[in-house]
Amino acid sequence: MWRRPWLPACLAWGCVAALCGSRGLCPAPNASSPAPGQCPRRRAAELCAWALSSDSLLDPFPVDVIQENYVRNVRNCIFSVVYPTPFKSRVRLVAVSKEVLESILDLDISVKGSSDFLEFVSGGKVIFGSVPLAHRYGGHQFGSWAGQLGDGRAHLIGVYTNRHGERWELQLKGSGKTPYSRNGDGRAVLRSSVREFLCSEAMHYLGIPTSRAASLVVSDDDVWRDQFYNGNIKKERGAIVLRLAKSWFRIGSLEILAHSGELDLLRKLLDFIIQEHFPSIAVNDSNRYLEFFSTVVSETANLISLWMSVGFAHGVCNTDNFSLLSITIDYGPFGFMDSYDPDFVPNTSDDERRYKIGNQASVGLFNLSKLLQALKPLLDPRQKQLASQILEGYGEHYHSRFTELFKRKLGLLGENENDNYLIAFLLKIMEDTKADFTMTFRELSEITADQLKELHIPEEFWALQDLGKHKLFSEWVTMYLLRLNSYNGDSDAKRRIRMATVNPRYILRNWMAESAVQKANLNDFSEVELLEQVLQHPFERQEAAERAGYSLRPPAWARHLRVSCSS
Repeated sequence: MWRRPWLPACLAWGCVAALCGSRGLCPAPNASSPAPGQCPRRRAAELCAWALSSDSLLDPFPVDVIQENYVRNVRNCIFSVVYPTPFKSRVRLVAVSKEVLESILDLDISVKGSSDFLEFVSGGKVIFGSVPLAHRYGGHQFGSWAGQLGDGRAHLIGVYTNRHGERWELQLKGSGKTPYSRNGDGRAVLRSSVREFLCSEAMHYLGIPTSRAASLVVSDDDVWRDQFYNGNIKKERGAIVLRLAKSWFRIGSLEILAHSGELDLLRKLLDFIIQEHFPSIAVNDSNRYLEFFSTVVSETANLISLWMSVGFAHGVCNTDNFSLLSITIDYGPFGFMDSYDPDFVPNTSDDERRYKIGNQASVGLFNLSKLLQALKPLLDPRQKQLASQILEGYGEHYHSRFTELFKRKLGLLGENENDNYLIAFLLKIMEDTKADFTMTFRELSEITADQLKELHIPEEFWALQDLGKHKLFSEWVTMYLLRLNSYNGDSDAKRRIRMATVNPRYILRNWMAESAVQKANLNDFSEVELLEQVLQHPFERQEAAERAGYSLRPPAWARHLRVSCSS
């Protein structure tokens, strides 16, 4: 039976009259207040009326028997109990997501103004019902088995089930060392934390499965980073993101158990994941692991197709960064393409260009093969053969979904055997002319068919003007218009409305994030706030965004920006 460890006095929430102003101790849940992890009847305006639970993660699994926090090789468990390390200096709130607070966490937005909230989201206090955990996992990094990895600077602080019945796992990133920190200091810097906060929210509003970000705080604690791994170590500021996901389990969660021969624990974890997150699969079905694998294969193909449809490159597609729920997690040196380039690599440390945007589908297949390798000890010979056949179908899943998404981006209805050629033809012209990926599709959503037919491209459509310089552009336009006209009952107005709902006008371009980071380093968080607001409505023209130049040609200095793994 697992027992709650001794809670450090400096972290014990409610041990002094500090939680709710002068009202003293935060009351334990009773008949009129929610039990840990249960749903409050209305949004809580104070954290006193709100609680987490770690029981659903602690009860099913053995926990690391060593409670001391030092780097070591851990075995025979899923989690280690370890508490966040508070910052030593003043902490400032940089940003919050109103939707996450109110719609997911049932917290009123006014709670962000309290000192209690600031202490909670910065790891300074542990809320009622929480037992902070660090997850043990392994992974293949850049194609090679890396052994034990784990949450080296993140703490899973509890599970919250909201008024909609949704179960969310809350995690602080940048909150201090754990047994899995290896040579790291357990911290994250403001630069990377701004990027993660903005991008996870931006991806959600683009309709792409992703973890969410509730808040971002920054301290004046010194954190030293060699940003580009060139020996130029610089002082940066420590920051913490409170992020959420339905589950933080990833392919590496299973790999570490298979590699360590902990098969009973592997089976237990798989059954837990299936029961909690794959309700269509019966937990007593003898083929449940096969069905689980089939679902992950198809959903991974779907996720990467969605990435490609918005020009998103994850940057570090290691198996420890691939979610078993097929959501986007662990935002590091990611990037959205400006000019269309299948060789686009956002990560400066990816010298071999393994994770270039055009290789993401193949990397997905590699990662799924490692998932299958982890599952094989639990499969019989027949199931192993069927699983291999399922994996062989990944390419078809990906191609079908990719085609479907790009047909939508071009406003195509119905089926035509030449659609794949039409899409490939456009992408080749875009590559040759270095046309902007996002704005090419957006401007095709806004330009009229008559303007295209006459090759009359207004000056405001700068991406299409670049595309129009190609000698084969007129040929592609002719094919495109013929295809559009082949579907009876459609109209040009309907086509433009349809395309405008799937082709964003605003994405988190690297230069935009960098501009927000530079201001945030000076304690000016206005652009972080502006971007967060703009990216909530990526498909709608916004005056504030237009004034900021977010839909204009990227500035010249943006071409020389580099993104680093060092975060």
